[in-house]
Amino acid sequence: MTKRVYYFEDLAPGTVLEFGDAEMTADAIIEFARQFDPQPFHLDEEAGENSIFGGLCASGWHTCALAMKLTVENFLLEAASMGSPGLESLRWLKPVYPGDTLRLEQSVVESRALRSRPDIGLVRSRWEMFNQNGEKVMQMEGYGMFRRRHRATEQELAGLDASKD
Repeated sequence: MTKRVYYFEDLAPGTVLEFGDAEMTADAIIEFARQFDPQPFHLDEEAGENSIFGGLCASGWHTCALAMKLTVENFLLEAASMGSPGLESLRWLKPVYPGDTLRLEQSVVESRALRSRPDIGLVRSRWEMFNQNGEKVMQMEGYGMFRRRHRATEQELAGLDASKD
């Protein structure tokens, strides 16, 4: 069975991709927090209960890391990805608790050829993470670079704003 490989041309604005789901466990929340975000409400149930969150909750960075893992496993390993120049925005909208099952969805907002690299296209996407109740817990927007099946034509490049590269 041949894997489908996503190229720039497959990522037109309006494209929506589902990247699966994963359950957050207390052990995973604490392990991540010990290494990367050792705030008390991420490390200890009692501290979490005495916080604004009302219980042990995941670091927002843990939620981002999980989003990246789901993206890699369910998309980037099958894509002609060339990396990312970064994020534009990131918002943590609701706390994530042990037992929450998180689902990731990505929507392509815009895409364009790179003037400086006609063999590569730039895709701006919105990643949205939802819990099992359909509540949005995280949203971020950022860019990915993807190899094109065919180099951009001179006509396509002529229509690009050179200041955007």
